[in-house]
Amino acid sequence: MSLSSETESLQQDARPAADDAVVATDGNILPTLGRRVREIRDRRGMTRKLVAREAGVSERHLAHLEAGDGNVSIVLLHNIARALNVSLIELLAPETEDTVEKRLIRRFLERLPQHRLEEVVFRLMRDFGHEEAVRRKRVALIGLRGAGKSTLGKRLAQEEGMPFIELDREIEKETGIPAREIFSLYGQSGYRRIEKRTLERVMREHPRAVISVGGGVVAQPETFEMLLSNCLTVWVKAQPEEHMARVMAQGDMRPMAGNDEAMEDLKRILEARLPLYAKADTVLDTSGDTVDQSFMKLRQLVLS
Repeated sequence: MSLSSETESLQQDARPAADDAVVATDGNILPTLGRRVREIRDRRGMTRKLVAREAGVSERHLAHLEAGDGNVSIVLLHNIARALNVSLIELLAPETEDTVEKRLIRRFLERLPQHRLEEVVFRLMRDFGHEEAVRRKRVALIGLRGAGKSTLGKRLAQEEGMPFIELDREIEKETGIPAREIFSLYGQSGYRRIEKRTLERVMREHPRAVISVGGGVVAQPETFEMLLSNCLTVWVKAQPEEHMARVMAQGDMRPMAGNDEAMEDLKRILEARLPLYAKADTVLDTSGDTVDQSFMKLRQLVLS
């Protein structure tokens, strides 16, 4: 069904919504309940016969209930709610302002697979939350080493008069221990706990900032969610070969030390994290670009 035809269908259904908004009293609770059951059944696209079978009641009994003259027990009502895949509270509580737009959004969400709902929630929080303007005052650059986070982040912070914060350095300040030793002493789970605590502090202390975050933050759901909810996030990416070359150009030969399959390992990491990095607000691909070209792209992404 097209968007326009579905909207027309919803507009036809919208007229009884004002009646449904009436607070149920002894005189109208059964008619209100009946309309509510019928409305939810129609929204689910379920026939009366199917709901009756799933709820273990006769089709005639359900028809009486929908007509507002049925006599329903709490157990039977619970079975009907379960058949309609709604809570008993939702079945009994009429919606106060059920507009066409709300119904259209609800139908869209009901058709989404469960694994996509988290993505929708993130987008709604980021784009329509009441603190959206506050969130966009912090810019967080995520991605693997060698993409250009530090170089571009420092330049953006300087131009906008904001502090530039490298979360890895903040973690070292907080613990007094180099990052490599933190991993050796506490393991990855210990490092992630310290990372979360440090990020919380940075958020409290800096309402405006450009923050460079380690590529592994996306693997810790709570920390990554905090970052997404409190910052405008930019995934800074490049081709695997450029990631590796830039890190080595900085004098760090560890990516290749004793590991002939380093490039394949890097590609596997990138592939595994793609769905997580894709949750960022926007993407900056620095592949093949000069620093100036990448910076101009970054400015357009975060300041537009």
